[in-house]
Amino acid sequence: MTPPDLHIRRLTYADLPQVIAIERRAFPTPWSLAMFVLELSKPSGICLAALDAGAIVGYCICSRYDTIWHIMNVAVAPERRREGLATALLSDLLGRVQEPEPRFTLEVRTSNTGAMTLYERHGFRAAGRRRRYYQDNGEDAVIMWRTPATLRGSLDDIPNAVDPLKRAIGQ
Repeated sequence: MTPPDLHIRRLTYADLPQVIAIERRAFPTPWSLAMFVLELSKPSGICLAALDAGAIVGYCICSRYDTIWHIMNVAVAPERRREGLATALLSDLLGRVQEPEPRFTLEVRTSNTGAMTLYERHGFRAAGRRRRYYQDNGEDAVIMWRTPATLRGSLDDIPNAVDPLKRAIGQ
């Protein structure tokens, strides 16, 4: 359920103080101000802010690398989680990419099952793992993709994909 007054728009440099405040509360190793400035300066990226009653309550950072969209950061203020804000941000992002058969990827902590469920609802599938990806505790990251194949239920168009189900049954 999304708040009725939720508004999603492009993130601006003026939003960064609110974004940094959320980032520091949301993650054990928050992005720096310089990282956000760098992402906002990329002309090919899509950076979104979710506002409720005029205040930023979440954001999404997505960069384009060649033909792949990489979702770099999705965050919601901790006190506003489980309200559909991340779902609204992700849906808006996917709707803004107006190209035939776009390809998206992201990394997510293996312990963040809520985020993985969110991404799976939007057509993402686990296709590999990055060992010790997170610096704060050495946790692995699950690599997830949303491609034409994942939307059909396979990993056929993802290079070096490792289907966890096929690995489990020895294929």
